[in-house]
Amino acid sequence: MKGIYLINDRISINGLSKEESFKLQEQTILPYIQEHKIQVVKLNPHQIYEHYTIPHALLHDLKKHRPYLDCFIQYSPLVMEDFIHSYPARWFILKSFFNEIITIEEKDLPVKFIV
Repeated sequence: MKGIYLINDRISINGLSKEESFKLQEQTILPYIQEHKIQVVKLNPHQIYEHYTIPHALLHDLKKHRPYLDCFIQYSPLVMEDFIHSYPARWFILKSFFNEIITIEEKDLPVKFIV
């Protein structure tokens, strides 16, 4: 499976700080990717990280490269909520590049401590 994941570095989840929320998303998504043997696709060669943090940048790269992708992975619906409500047409286009949108909920995973 090939996929892309997005981590929202601008939100606070469950009362955590933005930094802790970022770590929570990362510590939840990465094991899922490994467990399900998902190959993370990096569309932009100038991109520093494997993940995206800006939905607009992801959409731009998807339109430019037109890749075949199995899945888009996010921590929770909250991660993309702002983008979806502000730009519903762009969300519709973005999700059309993927066969599946995977949302990982904290409640489905064992408790993790952020160090």
